[in-house]
Amino acid sequence: MSADIAWMSAGELVAAYGTKSLSPVEVATTLLARIEKLDPHFNAFCLIDAETTLAQVKASEDRWHRRTPAGLLDGVPVAIKDLLITKAWPTLRGSETVDPAQPWDEDAPAVARLREHGAVLIGKTTTPEFGWKGTTDSSLMGITCNPWNTEKTPGGSSGGSSAALAAGFCPLAIGTDGGGSIRIPAGFTGTFGIKPSFGRVPAFPISPFGTVAHVGPMSRNVEDSALLLSVIAEPDARDWYAMAVDGTQYTDGLDAGIKGARIAFSPRLGYVTNIDPEVEALVAKAAKRFEDLGAHVEQIDPGNDDPSDIFRTLWWAGAYFALGSLPPEQLALVEPDLQDVVRQGAKFSLHEYLSAVKAREALGSQMGIFMRDFDFILTPTLATPAFDVDRIAPEGFEGDQWMGWTPFSYPFNLTQQPAASINCGMTKDGLPVGLQIVGRMHDDAGVLRAAKAFENIEPLAIPRANLSALL
Repeated sequence: MSADIAWMSAGELVAAYGTKSLSPVEVATTLLARIEKLDPHFNAFCLIDAETTLAQVKASEDRWHRRTPAGLLDGVPVAIKDLLITKAWPTLRGSETVDPAQPWDEDAPAVARLREHGAVLIGKTTTPEFGWKGTTDSSLMGITCNPWNTEKTPGGSSGGSSAALAAGFCPLAIGTDGGGSIRIPAGFTGTFGIKPSFGRVPAFPISPFGTVAHVGPMSRNVEDSALLLSVIAEPDARDWYAMAVDGTQYTDGLDAGIKGARIAFSPRLGYVTNIDPEVEALVAKAAKRFEDLGAHVEQIDPGNDDPSDIFRTLWWAGAYFALGSLPPEQLALVEPDLQDVVRQGAKFSLHEYLSAVKAREALGSQMGIFMRDFDFILTPTLATPAFDVDRIAPEGFEGDQWMGWTPFSYPFNLTQQPAASINCGMTKDGLPVGLQIVGRMHDDAGVLRAAKAFENIEPLAIPRANLSALL
């Protein structure tokens, strides 16, 4: 039964609580024991507070006994990325520069909504320092490993969240995505994650990387992310970027299918020159499956130039804004590669920065025009499968830190469109490969619906790592 609990979905848990065939206490104690036994192999969590978690589930169990659940996720364990402030728990952001001895008396909007819906916070997940890169390691938190192969990275910066999902530690997790940080780890671990339209999920404090940074759900299947998005997309007055709330329940109509949808398949976005052949072949095969779903698939590129210079300017300048004012002795504690990014960010002039902003606006307009003719764009999530944990980039993809192997993710942070990663196959070495589904701005429901349609016909959409040797 304990193994079954580890792989149950959020929806299955809620249903089981309703019939009293499972209790929130039973689920949480089972998962905490699993984390204690297995997480030394993966390092998905940087904070586990069993006493607090068990207090939450006992309160949840009492509500279920009274048949008065607090909300959509009452008693469901959720992992929180350690970039999101969480009341009573330190949020150290993977950095030795953050003082743990300070008041931790406020929840980020997504965390506050989870509490209101009765969710159980099972722990804080690891992240690279300030979430700056596409792998998950730091001097403070150590190296996080991929449950599919512990010599490989789970991606980043939400790598702890993806590893926790892939290891069966929880059914739901919260991630952030400023250049791919939900989709990269989802792609590397065979899990599901969606970067919602910018402003869909309120954020506070606002990321120092500005309006490329999104908060979103991660899970092992599409329906769970839709359920979680319904919760965390609820309003919060602290985020003045947040869009008006329309009350959408993202699980509604999820199985409606995409018959007649117009889909652009862009295997290289028109400018990507370096991609692993296995990845490219598996994604091309997955794109054809959408024709089986009744969609019209056309291989076509959006037509924009490589936006890497735009993103680099905005991201590197954001790093300088976040860390450039640290005293020298504090900055010396920062990871050397991130120090280098800060130094580079300091060199951009105001004219260069504003030019990047204007170029981003032009890119967004051009993409909006392209999307008049298409409901979705399909691309690889990543240009490579997961690589060794001691590297920031795989062999052959060096340069520009992590941007060389993530050319498909950060463009859609610039355009702010909803974009999800779903597993579409396995390499010959047994590593997951992600398919990215991008939608029109604000059509988060459509992206989830397209992902669910693919999940319904693709057996490999929800793979499960074999951890039996570790149990």
